[in-house]
Amino acid sequence: MNAPIETDALVIGAGPVGLFQAFQLGLQGISCHVVDALPHTGGQCSELYADKPIYDIPGIPLCTGRELIERLTAQLQPFPPTYHLGQQISTLSRLPDSRFAVGTAEGQSFITRCVFIAAGVGAFVPRRLAVEGLLPFEGQQVFHALPADLALQGQNVLVAGDNDTALSTAIQAAKYTQQETPNRPASVTLMHRRDQFQASPELVDTMRQLCAQGAMRFVAAQPTGCVIDKQRLTGLEVLTANGETQILPADVIVACLGLSPRLGPLADWGLALERKQLPVQTDTFSTHESGIFAVGDINTYPGKKKLILCGFHEATLAAFGAAALLHPAQKMLLQYTTTSSLLHQR
Repeated sequence: MNAPIETDALVIGAGPVGLFQAFQLGLQGISCHVVDALPHTGGQCSELYADKPIYDIPGIPLCTGRELIERLTAQLQPFPPTYHLGQQISTLSRLPDSRFAVGTAEGQSFITRCVFIAAGVGAFVPRRLAVEGLLPFEGQQVFHALPADLALQGQNVLVAGDNDTALSTAIQAAKYTQQETPNRPASVTLMHRRDQFQASPELVDTMRQLCAQGAMRFVAAQPTGCVIDKQRLTGLEVLTANGETQILPADVIVACLGLSPRLGPLADWGLALERKQLPVQTDTFSTHESGIFAVGDINTYPGKKKLILCGFHEATLAAFGAAALLHPAQKMLLQYTTTSSLLHQR
């Protein structure tokens, strides 16, 4: 557990609404930290719409999800938050002094006066192989991306999945088998339930070439169990496409099965929920807990529309609500970025 970080505001979620929330807090003179379960910013835009067109952002006729995140990040440069990526919020509780104690599953803790939940439809977490007994090996022999410093020397590497990430991972490991390198694995296997892929044609062609060269192999199968010897994972039991049961050797498993949104620990924070969403007051987008705001797809109110541009509006009013809460003695004046010398200075 790391030493607690004290801050005025903590934004949970680094998607487009979370990033714009940090910008609006900056305009109000409020610094913040941003936490996201993904190892990068962007949320759904990066995971689901990275290369898909978005047409309804005001003033931008057309941009992709990736471009929108790049523009929001550039807009945020005057108020750069501290990012804590690849970390999922696990605990949230009220302290006796009315601040909040917030902790991540990875051991970082925060003490904050305001919390902004911009978690979209939930935290994006890796999909796991549905095999009983694998969970205890996560982070040791089972991964969702191949760690750069993982020792593969003499290891049997099994990659599961049919997307670009799965094929790229298998190809990277397979190329090590063709080189005289200290990180040369004993074998590389790509496994998917059928011989069809959602990856780019170029990656599929490269994978098939490496299979033809004997650098790796592809197996069309579904996992049915794991093989453990002396408390160590040694393989997967699979059912092949032709109905046969096989044991695939596996000292290292990389499950590249994509991401899925989950409400996760948020459901255990004691906040009022309606159909897995947080009801809010539409003047400040505060939840029933003073100091906790919810913006974007995670909230609900009469007339709610799950649109990015609606989330931008919600983040703006939430920032004003936080400023009033943090500085109750100050008169809240509406200032415009076109004319306010204070905002220009910030």
